Amino acid sequence: MAPVMARPRAARATVEAMPGNPLTDPNWANEVTDQVTELVGKVRDTATDKAIVAVRAIVFGLLGVVLGIVLLVLVIVAATRGVQAAFDTFLDWPRAVYVSYFVVGGILTLAGLLVMGKRTSA
Repeated sequence: MAPVMARPRAARATVEAMPGNPLTDPNWANEVTDQVTELVGKVRDTATDKAIVAVRAIVFGLLGVVLGIVLLVLVIVAATRGVQAAFDTFLDWPRAVYVSYFVVGGILTLAGLLVMGKRTSA
């Protein structure tokens, strides 16, 4: 009989830790926690940075509009009072008041007509 030849043994399959497998990877919890923390941090930074910029723009914009309106009213009042004082030199006080209202009102009307003429149709 022919000698029986031994079959070569197959190499044993080694089981290595699969990445992302919580049963075999001892660092899995730390890695997933780091990834989640990093993702949440990126989302938070992106969302809050844009929200902060938007809120600041709204607050400063409203503050600018309110201060601009107050400043415009004060300028108109000062202009009216200045015209009244100028006309008071050669008119009596009640007539100087009426004339100053007509002069300042006329200037504002002309400014409004000029701005309306410059507008474009949308």
